[in-house]
Amino acid sequence: MIPDNLKYNESHEWVKPENDIATIGITDYAQSEIQDIVYVELPEVGTQLTHKTEFGVIESVKAAFDLYAPVSGEVIEVNETLLDAPEQVNESPYDDGWFLKIKMTDPSELDALLDADSYQAHIEAEHA
Repeated sequence: MIPDNLKYNESHEWVKPENDIATIGITDYAQSEIQDIVYVELPEVGTQLTHKTEFGVIESVKAAFDLYAPVSGEVIEVNETLLDAPEQVNESPYDDGWFLKIKMTDPSELDALLDADSYQAHIEAEHA
């Protein structure tokens, strides 16, 4: 299931824009590919992120994966719950498993992201 109200990076991060605040996480597809998530490394509040640059790491029992910012901005909140319960990303990637919230510096960057249908096509192309 790919929610229609989100935008997507080709690297499988999602963003939920609300005015100039963007909530960021990884997709259900990504968490199912990563499987048993055991650790999440996130930036500190106040960190400036740049569109499509690395902002953190997510680790499973089998590998580590970089996380990339879908939009630029300042980190204003981090999901501290994930530090003690990273499995929430597996259990609820679009709700309890979100990573961070940023104050966007350029909301027009959202236009470069994929919508739900384009993201679905991207996943299918990766497996073609």
